Amino acid sequence: MREAWEILTAGPSDADRSVLLLPGGANAARSFDLVMADPALAGVRCVATTLPGMAGAPLTDDVTVPALARRAVELATEHGCDVVAGFSHGASVALEMVLSGEFKGPVVLLGLSMTPEDEAGFFRRTVRLSQKVGSWPFAILLKLLPLMARSAKTPEPHKKELISDLKQNRAREAVRVSADYLDYIEADRDFAAELAASGNPVWVVHAEKGDGCLTDAERATLQAAPNVTLVTIPGSVFLLPDEAPQQTAAAIAAALSQAT
Repeated sequence: MREAWEILTAGPSDADRSVLLLPGGANAARSFDLVMADPALAGVRCVATTLPGMAGAPLTDDVTVPALARRAVELATEHGCDVVAGFSHGASVALEMVLSGEFKGPVVLLGLSMTPEDEAGFFRRTVRLSQKVGSWPFAILLKLLPLMARSAKTPEPHKKELISDLKQNRAREAVRVSADYLDYIEADRDFAAELAASGNPVWVVHAEKGDGCLTDAERATLQAAPNVTLVTIPGSVFLLPDEAPQQTAAAIAAALSQAT
């Protein structure tokens, strides 16, 4: 029986620094394999987890972003993690860890969406349609994900694992998790302003194309914040941990250097 919060670790257990890694929607903990193996994180304890309802992992009773963030804070505490890094859905969980005031350390937010406009329109429409008519529209989307992943710019062994994990997703569970995620980013909040006011050292990482975006207003707010570093990866990248592991690891290493 699989667990809802599967854990994958790398690096020395007695490391001076450690990071909690939260994958994106439909992805498993091992989507961070290339990041964890990067020389920039040599000597760092890396703790990756598969979020409930993702890549075939069981659902928990509450999969709202605040509930996931509370459990992620517990994991960070249990494993002594100095930094949290999350991608896409995982980035929203990391964001809420900060905004709730429960995590005080540096965070790396990869491909973060802070408003519905930041998120892919076809994804939003598919989730909301599936809530109305049943999970079959999302099931079609899940069938397409492995095909999309085949074009990912990542080593072949890692790509095979990525595709295998994507095929483990179940539409009904994915709709529930994704709907709660959309509810979170649709809330009437200015997440950029809250993040800027948090005081946590923050790295917000996006590619020029492919992984979502920031609105002009969000970008201006974050650029003006002394605690926020914006990182833009050139070109089109859909899966940052898988296709840009060096840049991802570099951002995490920078965050670890700011941990107290």
